[in-house]
Amino acid sequence: MPITNLYSFVKRLQRSLIIWKTLFTLLIFLWCDNVFLKFFPKDSSKIVRNQEKRAKWFTNELINLGSAFIKIGQLLSARPDLIPKEWIKELTKLQDDVPQFSFKEVESIIKDELNTSFSKIDLLERKPIGSASLAQVHKAFLTDGKEVVFKVQRPNLRDLFITDLAIMQQIAFFMQKNKSWSRGRNWVEIAKECRKVLLRELDFNCEAQYAARFRQQFLDDEKIKIPEVIWDMSTEKVLCLSYIEGTKISNINELKARNIDLAKIAEIGAISYLKQLVDFGFFHADPHPGNLAVSDKGELIFYDFGMMGSISNNLQSSLGSMVKSAAIRDASSLVTQLQDAGLISREIDIGPVRRLVRLMLKEALTPPFSSNIIEKLSGDLYELVYETPFQLPVDLIFVMRALSTFEGVGRILDPNFNLVSITKPYLISLMSSNNQSPNDLINQLGRQVGELGSKAVGIPKRIDDSLERLEQGDLQLQIRMGESDRQFKRMFTAQKSLGHSILMGSLFITSALLVSNNKSTFAIFPLIFATPIGFDWINCQLKMRKGSRLEKLKQ
Repeated sequence: MPITNLYSFVKRLQRSLIIWKTLFTLLIFLWCDNVFLKFFPKDSSKIVRNQEKRAKWFTNELINLGSAFIKIGQLLSARPDLIPKEWIKELTKLQDDVPQFSFKEVESIIKDELNTSFSKIDLLERKPIGSASLAQVHKAFLTDGKEVVFKVQRPNLRDLFITDLAIMQQIAFFMQKNKSWSRGRNWVEIAKECRKVLLRELDFNCEAQYAARFRQQFLDDEKIKIPEVIWDMSTEKVLCLSYIEGTKISNINELKARNIDLAKIAEIGAISYLKQLVDFGFFHADPHPGNLAVSDKGELIFYDFGMMGSISNNLQSSLGSMVKSAAIRDASSLVTQLQDAGLISREIDIGPVRRLVRLMLKEALTPPFSSNIIEKLSGDLYELVYETPFQLPVDLIFVMRALSTFEGVGRILDPNFNLVSITKPYLISLMSSNNQSPNDLINQLGRQVGELGSKAVGIPKRIDDSLERLEQGDLQLQIRMGESDRQFKRMFTAQKSLGHSILMGSLFITSALLVSNNKSTFAIFPLIFATPIGFDWINCQLKMRKGSRLEKLKQ
């Protein structure tokens, strides 16, 4: 084996050992937590604190593992169907600020990528204006006087990503084999999706296309500014954008010093997000404070287009009806429309979903409106998705994540910021128009009248048939036992746990009696029999504690 191949093999082996060590350490921590927390089944505050502690450890480990795992953590922060909400909150804070790489490497990469176009650069500033896990950003001046920024990919990043993603695929196979971990989750497919997303993010040509599309959406909006792509100076590893100077949206003191109307900026951002979702179906999926700025003229500036989201045409066309159902608090109709749009599977027990939607509508539409209503609603949604074995589409989760993230930004700008109140006029116009012409409205009304008439005509015959079947003893009654079945399972688990407790107590007493009668040799046998019973007892305790979490959500 050549020396270079041997060296590469050793490096991959070392990397693999580090990653697997992190995974097994995490699994040991989680196992210890489950055993420890069985003594505090009703102490929810202790459970939450423990989850937060583990989430912080996990986030730090991802940072230590480097660029690929930082990005994986950012993707996981948008997947509440995979991890608990306490972990979601911690991973959402994950920042990809990493040490800078040298200006010499930056200059070398730009030269290699641009070839002859490099001569168009008049000055490339040595000090970066940003350094992230994937790239470093430098300001530059072109020979025609234009100010631009170069986003330069870190050296050898693709090779590192390919190695890490291959190991992640192995971890996914390992986790999929465990039935308790893979219940309702396909880790192998999730790993494949992560690989596809991350490798696409390494191709800056994709980000250039996203940026150009996003800019096109707001060309006629004087309140929104998006950098322009310099196509002849952009490649797979180098992205060149026009430079738009602005103050970071989190720098409140400087914004106030510039006499910027902070409440107005929050309103501009809220309306822009409704346009992104309703009018265009293509939105900025990561609007944290580092990706938003404000110009001296009070314009909202968007940066970084590596993480964008889209919603289907079917969902876009249904938004008006959904808003209308939400406005009249018709939970059943809203759930049906969500199913029609493919956002909720028709194969799941819809009862818990309908109850949650009813609670969400009551809280969201009952004045006074909470300032962080989207964050609360997304938290409830995350809780339900994590606790039940089904997955909502990733696009919907990205929408909720983007809205809740921007809601937090809005509260930074204006403590009284309320997304529902600001966008209410826009939602009312959407609800009333729904892109319908008068003919569409008449046709829809005619269809509803026709359906109502046909149902009314058939009622007497259906009643007569039912009475006849009842007299003949052929009428069968079908009952959905969703809630009753869950209660029965909880009672069964509790009885099983009680039986195990009595049996273990008896075996311990037997062992103690044998020891007291100087028969220590035989005292070990009751303890051996008690060991598997003890593990099953712990499993019962964890099942009961997990079931109680969703019950608290319903209350």
